[in-house]
Amino acid sequence: MPIFSFARTAPLPLDEAWRRLTEWPRHADAVPLTRIRVLTDGPTDVGTRFVARSGIGPLAFDDVMEVTVWRPPADGEGGLCRLEKRGRAVLGWAEIEVLPGPGGRSRVVWQEELRVRFLPRAFDGVLESTARGMFGRAVNRLLRRA
Repeated sequence: MPIFSFARTAPLPLDEAWRRLTEWPRHADAVPLTRIRVLTDGPTDVGTRFVARSGIGPLAFDDVMEVTVWRPPADGEGGLCRLEKRGRAVLGWAEIEVLPGPGGRSRVVWQEELRVRFLPRAFDGVLESTARGMFGRAVNRLLRRA
């Protein structure tokens, strides 16, 4: 069960960086072969559930997530969102933190524990590097696109 993290700095105000990262359907545009379906009525808050379906045909899997912490940026302070992964195959958690950065920019810190049921620990290194690269590219895309 690897835990990984990465950080990005974006030329965006806190509220805009937060919006781009927490509008869940936008993630489908940032992660190839993925569709997002929000299972609860909006707006997002603690208890919001959504599923990311990734893959093609019989090789697809669902990553069911629930928001367990929802603290948007306010009054110049950063924001924090924690997602618990509650699927049959993908387990763990993810935290998205948006903080004030230098020169009015935003600093994003993404931390995640990722477990794939029945995947032996021998694959943790491959899983970690693959997930870090995939989520890092997705965050880059989300922050670049309005």
